[in-house]
Amino acid sequence: MYTLGIDIGSASSKAVLMEDGEKIRRHFVIQAGTGTSGPDKLLDLMFRDGPVSRDDIARTVVTGYGRYSLESADGQISEISCQAKGIHHLLPGARTVLDIGGQDVKAISIGPRGNVLSFYMNDKCAAGTGRFIDTMAKVMEIDVSQMGDYDEKSEDPVTVSSTCTVFAESEVISLLSQKKNKEDIIRGLHRSVVSRALGLMYRTSMEEDFVLTGGVALNKGVLRALKEELDRPVYITEEPQISAAVGAALFAWEQANKK
Repeated sequence: MYTLGIDIGSASSKAVLMEDGEKIRRHFVIQAGTGTSGPDKLLDLMFRDGPVSRDDIARTVVTGYGRYSLESADGQISEISCQAKGIHHLLPGARTVLDIGGQDVKAISIGPRGNVLSFYMNDKCAAGTGRFIDTMAKVMEIDVSQMGDYDEKSEDPVTVSSTCTVFAESEVISLLSQKKNKEDIIRGLHRSVVSRALGLMYRTSMEEDFVLTGGVALNKGVLRALKEELDRPVYITEEPQISAAVGAALFAWEQANKK
């Protein structure tokens, strides 16, 4: 039995094709989220020259900000539940998840069965999110994918004190005018992101294993800063952007088997 999980976020769209609620047969990520053609392009990719056709899908579940925008789906489930379920499937030992997405940050405590015990979310401000990092990369005229490499070369990190994206942008411009190295500014920015995110994480039960997920998990500078602050291991999945879509595909499989 094939099920499809789709996660339509603010900045990207993700899809996972799963077989029998266990094996991931195919997955895609497109950097186009809610309100764009991203979800339609995602489905075209999924079924183009793929192992199955649309008619082979037993059930489709959508999660994320744009979950109600895909009318062809069979159901919608919140990204909190899908994230917990997907992470549990990929990393069964996970108990505390920090999900840094395009426009929000979530800290989730999950139980031994992948159930949500509690969660805390910041979706009122872009500071500490992927959008914050994207904005700072543009200010420094580098590609956001290079942020982790710059961070690695830092020898004298600066402190970025502003928690507001607008003020932080002004602060970074000021630091650049003072001839501060981009490497040191970026290390400071990553520490700022982690410091803000930990404000949510510390409200959870803080049980190991700790997992970082979301697109920002691809930034090794943020991962490094989080490990330093927690002073303990932090894990990421092989594809940290698709875990919520994995959870959606698993929910779809459970729902299909109840019929």
